[in-house]
Amino acid sequence: MNQMTHAEAVAECYRLTPQLEEYDEFMYLGVRWLPYTMFFHHKNYVSKVINTDDLGFRKGLGPRGETVSVANFDNSKPINLVVGGSTAMGTGTTTDADTVASRLSQLTGETWLNFGARGYNAPQELIMFLMHQHRFPKINNVVVLSGLNTLTLEGLPDELATEHGRYYYSYEFQHYMNAYNEDLKKRANSYASAAVGDNRSFFGKMKDAFEEWLDSENHSEVILSDESVSIEDRVVRAAKVTTDALTQWKLLLAKTNTKLTFVLQPLSTWTKDKFHDDEQRMFDAIDGCANNFWRLFEKLCTPELHKRYAGLIADTCQSNQIKFADMNELLKSTSVINENIYIDHLHFNDLGYREVARLIADNVLDK
Repeated sequence: MNQMTHAEAVAECYRLTPQLEEYDEFMYLGVRWLPYTMFFHHKNYVSKVINTDDLGFRKGLGPRGETVSVANFDNSKPINLVVGGSTAMGTGTTTDADTVASRLSQLTGETWLNFGARGYNAPQELIMFLMHQHRFPKINNVVVLSGLNTLTLEGLPDELATEHGRYYYSYEFQHYMNAYNEDLKKRANSYASAAVGDNRSFFGKMKDAFEEWLDSENHSEVILSDESVSIEDRVVRAAKVTTDALTQWKLLLAKTNTKLTFVLQPLSTWTKDKFHDDEQRMFDAIDGCANNFWRLFEKLCTPELHKRYAGLIADTCQSNQIKFADMNELLKSTSVINENIYIDHLHFNDLGYREVARLIADNVLDK
């Protein structure tokens, strides 16, 4: 097959999965910066595909078909949370009604709220809960459907690592915060200028302006690679980051009788040996318009890595008495596994999300 240009690849993605254009519009509105978690979805976003509430959480359906969200639910009754990144949020569904949280509400007859956040790693998922824990008088279940954002982002180069880990926008955060530090030095009345003096010659000031012009590249388009990162170190580190967060979840929920479950989210090549023709066409198109997240993703697709990563998390969960389930293994035995269910390697269409919700209801939740 002829290699597509970037524009052709994007157009093919939207032809095969029209709703994806709406998710891209939602994502590329720009970033809503928040303290502690760094970023989150835009508030009160309205469309036919995805809608958010006053806090930025995706809306969903309750057990009677009513609209529910973290900002608006009946707090006289217990609720349940689906926590995680974009898979938990439901990237790929055609409406809010087909996310895992919405489908679980229909399957269990209880209210499930969508607590998913695009791009979050395990610590950010936990911190976001800390910011909103006071909203929930009684939580029956917290299902953390997660694991792959953390594993992917731990592939960022070492120079972008911090003592608090690696995270989405690691590069952008360092670049633009360093730019702020440089701006501080240029303040005419700052302590720094008083200390060093602002006695630059005309040519010195022109040199600074020229250097700023040289640095005028679009930093949102810088290409990042995981070539320098050991895959074994990455897997071990990501498993520890994930299980450390789960241990903190357990401590937070210890006195509430809330049931905590970790579900390792599915990856296409961890669940399927052969793809549906429509899935393969979509994957080929995505390869033609890959972003940094997908570039950090390629090495993760082997069954051996799945076994290693899942095993590390499962062992720690068992030793800490945290319920663990691997959605990759659960999906393999379903009747839909050979159907068209993936829109990309991490996200599903409506059929895929419905099956994930059914598997959680039937095989993961306590009856």
